[in-house]
Amino acid sequence: MRRDKARIFDEYLAAAARTGDRDAFDRLAQRWQPRLLRHAYRLSGDSDAARDIVQDAWADIVKGLPSLTDANVFPAWAYRIVTRRAADSIRKAQQRRKTTSAFAAEPAPEAPSAAIFENAVNAGPLAAALAALPPDQRAAIGLFYQEEFSVAEIAAALKVPAGTIKTRLMHARRKLRAALEERKSNV
Repeated sequence: MRRDKARIFDEYLAAAARTGDRDAFDRLAQRWQPRLLRHAYRLSGDSDAARDIVQDAWADIVKGLPSLTDANVFPAWAYRIVTRRAADSIRKAQQRRKTTSAFAAEPAPEAPSAAIFENAVNAGPLAAALAALPPDQRAAIGLFYQEEFSVAEIAAALKVPAGTIKTRLMHARRKLRAALEERKSNV
């Protein structure tokens, strides 16, 4: 595993925050907030839900940080907390839908906002292809390529076996390749 300056700095911040250094925790939160938000969005597909998920995850991180024995595992540990919170959020949303459907027909899924469509159009065909992936594959691809996590780190963050991550990456790559080739042939 390659250890660059940013990773080493994050380890330092996590170790210092673990001992109660408030400034180190604030800097750690500033550095990791955008990454955790992207991960929560990949899992939930809803920007408002992603913000709520990450806010709840930070509460868990604050509580659990003193017991984190190895600052090196902070990234995977934080992503695992966000993944667990996202799963809880999705489960609660599904339960609400079941309750609602007992009284009336299930409402149509929330239509993506115009801003999401604008961003997909402006970002290009790759962003549109990524958005079309199932959440589990989108999360694996995002962590692998955008966050530069290893397969083992992704497995720890998503709490699934490494073989499952390899399979998700393989299927996601195939779908992305097919979508981009289809677009290329239509142009």
